[in-house]
Amino acid sequence: MADYSKEEFLQLIKRFGVYVTVKISNLLHGLDLRSIGALAGLAVAIVFTWRLLRSPSGPQRRRPKRPAVAPSSSGMSTLPNTNVVASRVCSSSEDSRAENVIDEFFLPVKPTLGQIVRQRLSEGRKVTCRLVGVILEESTPEELQKQATVRSSVLEVLLEITKFCDLYLLERVLDDESEKKVLLALEDAGVFTSSGLVKDKVLFCSTENGRTSFVRQLEPDWHIDTNPEIVTQLARFIKYQLHISPVKPERTASNVFSSPSLEQFFGSL
Repeated sequence: MADYSKEEFLQLIKRFGVYVTVKISNLLHGLDLRSIGALAGLAVAIVFTWRLLRSPSGPQRRRPKRPAVAPSSSGMSTLPNTNVVASRVCSSSEDSRAENVIDEFFLPVKPTLGQIVRQRLSEGRKVTCRLVGVILEESTPEELQKQATVRSSVLEVLLEITKFCDLYLLERVLDDESEKKVLLALEDAGVFTSSGLVKDKVLFCSTENGRTSFVRQLEPDWHIDTNPEIVTQLARFIKYQLHISPVKPERTASNVFSSPSLEQFFGSL
């Protein structure tokens, strides 16, 4: 039984080597040096294991001969044909099993949300973002006079942005009470404790032009806003912009992107 398992494993290794050769020939063109080094290390490990298993580990036991099978009444033996069919089925099953194992090995690794955020922001290091309609459930400054509610679905994305970006949150408010409501909502949501954001980077103004002025002074790599007029005005001055809108707007410039929400832009929904 042990010898049979060893031979079976050797056959699996051989099929693995053939299949890996095909996979590598298809993938090698798009790999970087680090990936190529990893595949080379894997190949060396496979060859080493194969040679180790091939080396004799002691006297081989002689298998007992199978008893001869008496011919059937028709003068033909049916058992050999059955053995051939079973052998082919077994070989096919082993090939399929080996291919499934290798296919799983070569499956692309799903990127993390942090990697997606860095990629979508093109490694931008400073981001300005409007609060209303993006971070908050409320859609107008008038609603902030009653309450301020942080959207729970945006918190994970917000955390990843603050890990490697200098983030500033901007909003127009109509009174001091609205400002207090916004800061309290952000604090209750854990924004100031779970991320690198501090209260000093939450800026308030009394007009839409004031928010535009903030953005131009901060000179971010990215600005995120819901107001199409502000997005249009800043297109000449800001490297990239994200326009949050429930309806896909007409693209005004090549450096302006659009999405129904901040989470959907980063594919976290």
